[in-house]
Amino acid sequence: MATEPTTLQEAVLYFASPENCREYMVPRRWADGVACPRCGSKNVALQTKYNRWQCAVHHDKRQFTLKTGTIMEDSPLGLDKWLVAMWLVASNRNGISSWELHRALKITQKTAWFLLHRVRLAMQDESVTKLSGVVEADESYFGGKAANMHLDKRTRLKMEGHVRAGTDGKAIVMGLLERNGNARVKVLPNVRAFHVRTNVIENHCCPKQPQK
Repeated sequence: MATEPTTLQEAVLYFASPENCREYMVPRRWADGVACPRCGSKNVALQTKYNRWQCAVHHDKRQFTLKTGTIMEDSPLGLDKWLVAMWLVASNRNGISSWELHRALKITQKTAWFLLHRVRLAMQDESVTKLSGVVEADESYFGGKAANMHLDKRTRLKMEGHVRAGTDGKAIVMGLLERNGNARVKVLPNVRAFHVRTNVIENHCCPKQPQK
């Protein structure tokens, strides 16, 4: 493996190469050898031309890349952006803002905010991989009753249209629990299908459609 970058300029040049990205990520993600993120088989073949692998076991979506099953999977950004962003976040003791990331990577500030949000969440879990296998999901409401709130707060929530039932004015927290594994929680704006489904897709490696 080539010498790892120690400055931003070195990081940009180093991760601009797909081969360097592969050499950097493979031993960190698959310490025991590359394995299919969907079935776990190590009988995989590298397709160097396309920078991806193909699993020898016959199942859906046999081909996968370094981004498959990670926080980077659904992003159109390449590893050259993601890995430099991770390097910047990890090397700045005082943190980094989305505006700094936007200027360093030459991407929009909105994209930089999204990228930074995912990197920080991954660093909290100490893993860039998503939950896998059987994952249980549920949501709950936290907070006091609206009737017990201060008049000013209750009035403000009523004006905003939030106080209409027993659960209004409370924080909605959704939890995802991996069987015999990790758990993740997130505050949702509401329990509509869009937000619940988006949270599952962002955190679960390969969610299956519910059986009819």
